[in-house]
Amino acid sequence: MNNNNLNVALAQRGLYEGLNPTVTLFSKLIIVSLVVYAAVYPEMAVDFLGGINSFLLANFNSYYIYAVSFMLIFCAFVSCSRFGRIKLGRDNEVAEFSFFSWFAMLFSAGMGIGLMFYSIGEPLYHFQNNPDIISGVVAGASAETVPSAMRYTLLHWGLHAWGVYIAAGLAMAYFAYRHNLPLTIRSTLYPLFGERLNGHLGHLVDVIAVVATILGVASTVGTGVSQLVSGIESISGAGLLLDADGKPTNVALVLVLALIMALSILSAVTGVKRGVKWLSHINMYLSFALLGVFVLFGSTLYALKLFGSSLLDYTASLPSLSFSVWDKDSELGQWQTGWTILYWAWWIAFAPFVGLFLARISRGRTIREFVLGGILVPTLMCFIWMAFLGGTALDMETSGQAAGVITETVNSNIGASLFVTIEQLDLGLLGRLAAIASVILIVTYLVTSADSGVLVLNTIMAGGNADPATRHRVIWGLALTFVTGSLMLAGGLTAIQKAMIIGALPFSLVMLLMCLSMLKALLSSPSEVAISVTGR
Repeated sequence: MNNNNLNVALAQRGLYEGLNPTVTLFSKLIIVSLVVYAAVYPEMAVDFLGGINSFLLANFNSYYIYAVSFMLIFCAFVSCSRFGRIKLGRDNEVAEFSFFSWFAMLFSAGMGIGLMFYSIGEPLYHFQNNPDIISGVVAGASAETVPSAMRYTLLHWGLHAWGVYIAAGLAMAYFAYRHNLPLTIRSTLYPLFGERLNGHLGHLVDVIAVVATILGVASTVGTGVSQLVSGIESISGAGLLLDADGKPTNVALVLVLALIMALSILSAVTGVKRGVKWLSHINMYLSFALLGVFVLFGSTLYALKLFGSSLLDYTASLPSLSFSVWDKDSELGQWQTGWTILYWAWWIAFAPFVGLFLARISRGRTIREFVLGGILVPTLMCFIWMAFLGGTALDMETSGQAAGVITETVNSNIGASLFVTIEQLDLGLLGRLAAIASVILIVTYLVTSADSGVLVLNTIMAGGNADPATRHRVIWGLALTFVTGSLMLAGGLTAIQKAMIIGALPFSLVMLLMCLSMLKALLSSPSEVAISVTGR
């Protein structure tokens, strides 16, 4: 396998100079069509997306369960096998980034804004309704419900999520750095399809990846913008950013979205080694500071016990949770569709973006280091975060201290639940500073996710070139802004999530082929087998 066999044709002049015209044009047509449709016919667009979304979730629920579990098993096998010794790069190559910088960028791109949004909201939601409650095992909103609430929360933010990201990133890094193929999606399928990827088949794969990426990033940005508006309102108390139902107004959403995307485009223009890396470091420092507030002033002992018991419960339940598929027409099936299947689709839609970004920053690491460091460490971080933030809120509700205020907020405006919980801690000036830090953290996580997404979109369209022209970064930054804004105004976060799930399905097929392709390459390459046996 060598880089002469796979060449992504790039335009040498004109508007698309440095990009593949076919991939760029068709991706742009799909995105522009979606924006215009949502802007001109918002109700029709929401109904159309909703119909397709309902069909996919209802008929591909078992497929998503088994596909995501297969990706996790693939990662475990490759890392624990003799192939784990293989380095993503030359045998004597060292990692480009320190472990802290690498983890900071990985975590910021992969989970940051989602944890800010759901760290309290999801445990409190499952506290009121989850499969154990539906089955009659425990009563809703009781102390006995806490273990199951945490079990399903950790399921959605644990090994499966990071397994999806790492499966995509590992395949891209392996073929780019071990076989000198372009750092793009189509390269991962070379052992299966060969030089046919130079033509329409390769273009189709990259277009699917671009569309899935922009919808996945749009979903994350839309989620974060909604929470950011709630946070600004909580700090300022202006009474202008939320409507009568306590939800962000359209004007506030658009203004905040415009600000975030302007900062993201600026960061994307500066590149990975400056803008993205610096912002990721800020994210880590602020995240540890916010976590420290809950460790010191929250329900510390309760959270520690919850973390230990939840980790054991999650580990013991993992096999059954990984392969359980409930009847889609039952109440259990509807819960699984609305939560687990939605999450699996979300992680898959985010996988081309996070995976390519991880590949971009992981040259010089071994396969084992990439997989274990990229799955176990961030999973543990997510669990700690959920235990202390979500655990504090659960303790306040079960003890009666919060008197249902946090639960009511989760049900009306989940984005505001973090700020309401901070208020319930009653820390005075420190609490206000924690709320301000949370707002800043949401901004930096949003900017990091969006600017990384813009860089990845351009990398795919540029045939693996990690440093595309500045104007292309600006254009696709604006495209991401319009997609997020139009869908948000048409139907809110629900509309964005529906579009994202639709885009995730075709890329899930690509991801399964990526795993099989890498296994074929590892098992059939004499040099890789020799390295895995000798540890060279």
